Amino acid sequence: MDIKFADAPGRSRYELTSGDDVIGFIDYALADGVITMIHTEVGEAYSGQGHAATLARSALDDARSRGLSVVPSCPYVAAYIRKHEEYADLVKA
Repeated sequence: MDIKFADAPGRSRYELTSGDDVIGFIDYALADGVITMIHTEVGEAYSGQGHAATLARSALDDARSRGLSVVPSCPYVAAYIRKHEEYADLVKA
C-alpha cells in the first residue's frame, strides 16, 4: 500500500491517503503561528494498523518544520505527545 501524508489547507486538515482513498485525517485550526489539532479520525477499514500514530507524528513534524506551536485539543494527539516527549516542546503553554 502506497501511503502519503499531506497538508490539505483548503479543508483545514492533514490527510493520510492511499491512491484515491483517504485513510485518515486530523482536523486543525491555524491562526497566529498556532495550530490547534482538533480531531483525529481513521477509517474503520484501516483501524488498528498504526495510521493514527503516523498522522500524529507527521502532523507534529510538520508543525515543527513550520515553527508552529501546537494546541492538542484532540485527545489522541494529546496522548501521543505524552507518550513521545520529544514533541512536548511544541505545546503552547
